[in-house]
Amino acid sequence: MKNEQPLSPRGQQIRQHLHQHVQSRLDAVLARYQGRSDTPARTAIQAAQEKYTLASVLSKGAKAAKSIAIASHLAKATHPDLKVKNVSNLAVDFSTLPVLEALGSHALVAGEGAAHQSLLDASGDGAYNNAAYELYLLLDSRFEGQSLAEWLAADDEDAVQAFSLSGDSGADTAAAQPWLDLLGSKCPQVAVSTLSKQVYWLASPAADACNDHAYLLLAPLFPASLTHQAYKQIHADRYSEANNAARKARREGKPHDGIFRDYPGLAVQKMGGTKPQNISQLNSERGGVNYLLASLPPQWRTKGERLPVNTYSVFERFFTNRPPVRRTVQALQRFLQSNPEPNQATRQRRESLVDGLLSELMLMVSELHQLPPGWSADSQRFGNLHRSEQLWLDPLRAEKPSEAEFAEEWLRLEWPAAIAQRFANWLNAQLRGKLPVGDAEAQEWAKVLLSDEDGFQEQLRALHRQLRGLTSNAAEEVTP
Repeated sequence: MKNEQPLSPRGQQIRQHLHQHVQSRLDAVLARYQGRSDTPARTAIQAAQEKYTLASVLSKGAKAAKSIAIASHLAKATHPDLKVKNVSNLAVDFSTLPVLEALGSHALVAGEGAAHQSLLDASGDGAYNNAAYELYLLLDSRFEGQSLAEWLAADDEDAVQAFSLSGDSGADTAAAQPWLDLLGSKCPQVAVSTLSKQVYWLASPAADACNDHAYLLLAPLFPASLTHQAYKQIHADRYSEANNAARKARREGKPHDGIFRDYPGLAVQKMGGTKPQNISQLNSERGGVNYLLASLPPQWRTKGERLPVNTYSVFERFFTNRPPVRRTVQALQRFLQSNPEPNQATRQRRESLVDGLLSELMLMVSELHQLPPGWSADSQRFGNLHRSEQLWLDPLRAEKPSEAEFAEEWLRLEWPAAIAQRFANWLNAQLRGKLPVGDAEAQEWAKVLLSDEDGFQEQLRALHRQLRGLTSNAAEEVTP
């Protein structure tokens, strides 16, 4: 039987540090059930008290050590059937990464004076990830400026004996190896699997792309550490009490002295399905949720000076002065002046140019529709704008309680024909002087606009569905 001896004073400090760490983990769980005495809460509390003892953390962690990878970048997130002993996972030292302008794992380096954070993840076997993760947190905790894992690896006698709960005087690095095994690589060499995501990447711009040997094989790994920190930040920003109060004030239009944080267009990617623990421990803590920030083109916002101010019609200057409109009108003039043959090619060319004008017209309308509803009611700036164009360009003004008459006019749908005629007159005016145009051409232009299914009519139908409930005499079908 091996001799036992009391721990040294420093060894006692390390042992006390171990107990305090485990107790802090237990306290965090118990805080979730504070004030509860129901059966599920009592069951969870009892399970936590059995789980969070130093002996349990060390013994269960040691059993899981050889089958779990502790890493910052995981392969298993790209395919749940990947085995940690067959593919590479990386445990990156973030301080060694190059600093880039773009957000990346290099941003996880703690600032000077900042509290230490354990950032790595545990992946390999859903049944053992949690036990391995608890041991990792313990090994990564700091004592006298170093992690306990570093003290064990350095064969620090006090640390080894503090971990050896028997107090064995013959304890050495070999005794500590079951715990240190957790932090070691589980795959002996760089490797991927046929289940891994793989990308063939040309080794250099000068390489021959037709040469199969000119490529590198890249295996993207999931940035587990960065993803988890981003999740914690975004989740706190969205659901904290302070942000909820700011959101409520914003929704109610009330003043608020706090900051409201929002992530428009945020998407959620779920990993692991009903068993997120099969991917990794941190993925399990998030319930498999991974936030994806929106990657969308900016939404067009009309500048204040681009408004039809003090004009009778948008067709006078507002529409005509748009560069694409001027170019298309000039192209149409040149084409018709060339006296083309009256055949199918001519008709298709003319239709293409007129379609270009219609597309630009619908773009202009969409821009004006983004303005606050009711903008056309400003009589000082837009009082001269023809009523049919107010109905066309400011349709959601009809939703305002004070605009019942405007809503009834809109829903009578007499204005679309007026708009078509105004468009036809405008286009004839653009061509007149260079070409012989008259009523026949005007009728053709008006017909083209009213039959524009993908633009004018689609826009009209969408607005009609939105507005037809405002009055009881709304028409059931949109007719030009």
